[in-house]
Amino acid sequence: MNIKVYLLLNLCLFSCISAKPLSSTKEPAKLRDKFNVVDYGAIADGKTLNTEPIQTAIDAAHSAKGGGSVVFSKGVFLTGSIEVKSNVDIYLDEGAVLLGSTNPDDYKAMDTKGRPSSPKNDDNSQLALVLSQSAKKILFSGKGVIDGQGRELALNIDSLHHIGERIDPNYGYHTMRPNETVRPKLFRFSQCEDVKIMDIEVKSSASWGLSFELCNNLTIDNVKIINRAFWNNDGIDITDCKNVRITNCDVNSADDGICLKSYYPGHFNDSIYIADCTIRSSASAIKFGTASYGGFKNVNIENIKIYDTFRSALALESVDGGIIENIEVRNIEAINTGNALFIRLGHRDGETPGIVRNVHIKDFKVQVPFGRPDIDYDMRGPEVDFFHNPFPSSIVGIPGHVVENVVIENVEISYPGRASKGMAYVPLSRLNQVPENIKNYPEYDMFRELPAWAFYVRHAKCITFKNVTLTLDDKDFRPAFVFDDVDGLKMEGVDLPESNKDENILYKSRNFQLDANASTLKK
Repeated sequence: MNIKVYLLLNLCLFSCISAKPLSSTKEPAKLRDKFNVVDYGAIADGKTLNTEPIQTAIDAAHSAKGGGSVVFSKGVFLTGSIEVKSNVDIYLDEGAVLLGSTNPDDYKAMDTKGRPSSPKNDDNSQLALVLSQSAKKILFSGKGVIDGQGRELALNIDSLHHIGERIDPNYGYHTMRPNETVRPKLFRFSQCEDVKIMDIEVKSSASWGLSFELCNNLTIDNVKIINRAFWNNDGIDITDCKNVRITNCDVNSADDGICLKSYYPGHFNDSIYIADCTIRSSASAIKFGTASYGGFKNVNIENIKIYDTFRSALALESVDGGIIENIEVRNIEAINTGNALFIRLGHRDGETPGIVRNVHIKDFKVQVPFGRPDIDYDMRGPEVDFFHNPFPSSIVGIPGHVVENVVIENVEISYPGRASKGMAYVPLSRLNQVPENIKNYPEYDMFRELPAWAFYVRHAKCITFKNVTLTLDDKDFRPAFVFDDVDGLKMEGVDLPESNKDENILYKSRNFQLDANASTLKK
């Protein structure tokens, strides 16, 4: 039965405080006293292991009055783990390559002393090609390349496990690959301040790419990241950091592109600015919450181009007790991307469920194809293990803990359609058939088949759709929207295909204000 309800949602005022962009910190690199690694015995032939002379040059620059610049001139410098210390600039000339060793014995782990306790501080690798712990005033710049040779390194680690020389106690026999805890990252910085990574190219890690935790005042600008060598190849990982600026970067990764994580209860990613980046990913382009113990506050994301991305263009997830609040996202364009938006509040870990509130997504344009968008990748994300129709965007909490104050404004999403009841089917008479999966790993396909083609919203409060255009490339038997246990819904300027205007579902929902186009929602 058609309904038209005019009810002011005075209690649902959106109060998001946007994270203000940090002032620009980009400056031309100013070389101080120079410490050329060749002068310390490094040989740029791509064969000689130069870990010791490179580290000696870094130590000399660190000890110099006011610090110094460690210079890599043109050539290929093979190395194992190096540790960057306070007041040291690393400058790579054009044609300079810092090449990671393929021998796992050449890598060392981060010193974890002095870090706060974490329920999961050992579930990712502490090994890295470039390490830094509790250092200040570090700059990486130049026109050179840092190449981790990650596939060759990972396969050597794999082989050594199978011949019994370096046993990986957590080896993944199902996936036939060594666990990520024994595979080195490219960068692993912890508890550092005033770090700048500018203008260089980094590529081919055996695990994550650029990884920073508990850092303050971090700038990553005009960096090209190609991290598609092996599994768990994230582009950039930011864990519980403050005052972070990621701008003008080109990220191409086999796993998540830019991923904010929170491993430390009581610590947050706070005041994060991500802008003017291009992202291609065989997982999600921008993601919060693989781990979400502390949370994510005051995050501002704008002017992002996404393409050929397997999972979500944008995923915001709190499942370990963390807080997600005051998130501003605007001017995002995603082409050939498997899912547009995924917002999830769950309870996988932590004493109590977290909070997701005050999220504003504006000027968001996404094209979702039929079939996987990353088919041309050498490293492709794993397919789901069940039959399904194309997935909608989702905003989903859990019973008694809702996602609050989300505004979706000036949004265009093109969906493929072609859903078939023979492939998978959740009848609208059995909406409770969709599982809660309260403790599951968060991912847009975690609820299996969903009963809507555009947006599935469950356990939410104060949700606004304003100036939203949704299109289908082909027919879809499902309604565009399903709202299940939603308190406070406002829909204004929602444009749907003619065939779907009479079949949008309100289920156990209340306090809604709908314009004429959306007034055909059915209970």
